[in-house]
Amino acid sequence: MTPDEVLERLLRSYERYYDVIREGVEPPFAAEAHFHSHDEQFFLVKSARISEAESNEYVFFAVERELDEARTAALDEAAWTRGLARVKPHKDHRNSDVALVILAEHMTADGEAAVKKLKHSKSYRFSLQGWSNYRAIALETSTGRLAYNRLGRNLKKLLGNIPISK
Repeated sequence: MTPDEVLERLLRSYERYYDVIREGVEPPFAAEAHFHSHDEQFFLVKSARISEAESNEYVFFAVERELDEARTAALDEAAWTRGLARVKPHKDHRNSDVALVILAEHMTADGEAAVKKLKHSKSYRFSLQGWSNYRAIALETSTGRLAYNRLGRNLKKLLGNIPISK
């Protein structure tokens, strides 16, 4: 499968829970997905609010012909910067995570190593107003080979369910 075909299948799986944006996305990304959750807990009546929590996730999808170390660094910087620009920490903010999904026709060895080393996190007011973590995963569509950082491991199952002709 080509990276564009894999992207279409992947975006269809995200559409159930995420707001997917396919058009008008700023380069270097081909698509974006946003997830927002707001949770409140009450005691007997709504005026007796016990807790409130807000969670967000911003996913950036990139389609590349060849993924090397320099391109990985550029995509990483763009995703982390754009994701953090959307975070609005406040007293009920729990977390706003950023994820980068790279679909490449070919991935070099140094590009794979660079994806595995990606690591970002940020806390807001010593975590009293939440935090942000970063997940990254890259798929070589010609072979089905995956590379992911420590937090991106849970994206492995999602990409592993897409059949890749080898």
